[in-house]
Amino acid sequence: MNYDVILIRYGELALKGKNRDQFEDALARSVKSVLRSFFKVKVRRNYGRMYVELHGEDAYAVMDRLKRVFGISSISPTIQVEPDMDTIKEKALELIRQLTPEPRTFRVVTRRADKRFPIPSMEVNRIVGTHILRALPAIKVDVHEPETVVNLEIRAEGTYISCETIPGPGGLPVGVSGKVLLLLSGGIDSPVAGWMMMKRGVTLEAIHFHSYPFTSERALQKVRDLAQKLTKWGGTIRLHVVPFTEIQTAIREKCPEDYLITIMRRFMMRISERVAENTKAKALATGESLGQVASQTLESMDTINKVISIPILRPLIGMDKVDITDLARKIDTYELSILPYEDCCTVFTPKNPVTRPKPYLAARFEEALDVEALVEDAVARTVIEEITTKPKETTTDLF
Repeated sequence: MNYDVILIRYGELALKGKNRDQFEDALARSVKSVLRSFFKVKVRRNYGRMYVELHGEDAYAVMDRLKRVFGISSISPTIQVEPDMDTIKEKALELIRQLTPEPRTFRVVTRRADKRFPIPSMEVNRIVGTHILRALPAIKVDVHEPETVVNLEIRAEGTYISCETIPGPGGLPVGVSGKVLLLLSGGIDSPVAGWMMMKRGVTLEAIHFHSYPFTSERALQKVRDLAQKLTKWGGTIRLHVVPFTEIQTAIREKCPEDYLITIMRRFMMRISERVAENTKAKALATGESLGQVASQTLESMDTINKVISIPILRPLIGMDKVDITDLARKIDTYELSILPYEDCCTVFTPKNPVTRPKPYLAARFEEALDVEALVEDAVARTVIEEITTKPKETTTDLF
């Protein structure tokens, strides 16, 4: 079947009231961005719907890219017809005949947004359904659980017929909720947290703490590859690579072993806050899940949070590992995340880390360190890489 138009629906955006135009404009920019380099299509929108005019392009290739655009609730490949009942009947029959295998049951659902069309929706359903039943004796109507739904949208801008509705990722268009800096490790959790933040409409930048030679170049490349996976959902990501070896070495030499992780993460937060300020990010995001490991108890989070004032977002906080792993597989980061290249947290994990650290003790232990000098040096030597949607295509700049 040669389709004419991809019909894009968006659910949550329709509830945005006076800000609706802003959100729809952002969604249109996202749709154009993911399609413009690959297809010669036209994107247009009317109230409550968006359309991709295919002009001969393959509908399924286009939809594969649209499935990664946050803000889209569902998409349908459609044929566009004149608002004429005989034409609608024939094209609906033609469309259902093209399905493989031929469905055994169906129903017709009409949305008559254009009230100038003289026939009520229920009557359109009856007329089209009767026409299909007469032409295809083997098929039956099932209004509860049909194998196929023939959707008719009769709108002022056109009449559209489809037999497929493909779920989109939902959420909000990237860019409508400000910028967030993600603490991106090489593990399973943080890429999922980044994906969930983009789903809420944020522009994402990432920060990674690299402890060469304790962690290898392969470990850093794994993080780049994870960031590249996320770009498919939200466009280019700036990755801030922080040299962390000197800080970790100083902490290990001068601080108690059971507080190593706590103090290390306090340094990470201080550095991340500075980088966020430089990039105008309004919050940090982490992949922490409550109680998952020693550094993710409420007491530990409180002690770590004490050193910064910027908000910290933890989208995975109430999820368990199974849920997180399932989502990692869905967004195609899981196989990368389990590659055996350790990050700086793993390398320096003590045998018995404190699970309920005290803020005043962490601060006392840090008195043995020149905290401000270490933070300033790490920020100054941070390297920025532009991670694009094309694998292994990076450009590097210094602060």
